[in-house]
Amino acid sequence: MKDDYKITFIRGATTASGNSVEEIKNAVVELIDELISRNSLIKSNLLSITFTTTKDLDACFPASIARKYNGLDAVAFLDCQQMFVPNDTNFCIRIMAQVLLPPNKAVKHPYLRGAAKLRTDRC
Repeated sequence: MKDDYKITFIRGATTASGNSVEEIKNAVVELIDELISRNSLIKSNLLSITFTTTKDLDACFPASIARKYNGLDAVAFLDCQQMFVPNDTNFCIRIMAQVLLPPNKAVKHPYLRGAAKLRTDRC
């Protein structure tokens, strides 16, 4: 690891418009694009992403979409099911990304679509 970078965790979330492979793919790709662009990430500095989904999303694995996406096949991905809580946001995909960033770089957590209400302080 370069001396001028530190390991940082970035949270984020979005919602799919429904439970189909295409709807989940659109949400995952948009979320990863925002994660990279908002934080000016170099793809090789993206170390891992853990995805969680609400129980109403089971058409595919978000990690399988991300793994095939735009040169990210070297990133470690993991899928988990989010703990069920009544009245949670439907069709929600959350991420926790482990990245390398310069020490003084401000982190921008992407909360998109219907998930923006989860963290209005970070949108």
